[in-house]
Order: sequence, then C-alpha cells, then structure tokens
Amino acid sequence: MKFIKKYAYGLILTTFIVFLPAFSLGQTNVPAPCVPTGGTICNPINSNTINDFIRVILEGVIKIGIPVVALAIIYCGFLFVKARGNAEELSKAKDALLYTVIGAAVLLGSWALAKLISETVLSLK
Repeated sequence: MKFIKKYAYGLILTTFIVFLPAFSLGQTNVPAPCVPTGGTICNPINSNTINDFIRVILEGVIKIGIPVVALAIIYCGFLFVKARGNAEELSKAKDALLYTVIGAAVLLGSWALAKLISETVLSLK
C-alpha cells in the first residue's frame, strides 16, 4: 500500500504525459490540409516515412532538451554556491554537473549519430 501511495502521482502524471498526446493525435477524420476549425487538432508531425517521423521526433527532443540542459547547468551552479565548502554537498554538486554533461552529450550525440546515418543512407541511393 505504501508503494502505491508513494508512486501514484508519478504514475498518473506519466500516464497523462505519454498517452494524452497519442490520443489527441490519433484522430481519424482530420482533413488533408489540416486547418484547425471547430475544435479539431492538427497533427504536427507531417511525415509519410519512418525516417521523416524519426527526424521530426529527434528535432523535437533537441528543441526541448537543450533548454533543459541549460537550466540543469544553472541549477548545478546554484548547488556549487550553496555547498560553501562542505565536502559532501560539493560532491553532490559535482555529480549533478557530471550527469548533466553526460545527458547533454547523449542528447547531442544522438542527433549527430542520426545525421550521420541519414547522410550515409541518402548517399547510397
């Protein structure tokens, strides 16, 4: 019971974050040139192939991820200032900065890898 109480809010939030956009984009009666009228929601991902779909998703992740990384680095700076010489808090701040830099590297590395693979596949045609 404690497990359910502890993780219920996170589970509900995750459910809404994951499934609500999927349900809102899953309309079947949207006109071809999507003009939002009468409460309809247009599909922002205009792609006909899996490659276009992955490109659009990666662009969205990059557009959201880079500001998040910048805010995380600012937060790490506040952690360093808050530590004021305390060895334990300094190690926590260093770990947070390390994980932020690793996350940024994964984010930008995924984009670079996707571009590399895309250019390679397109040059083969």
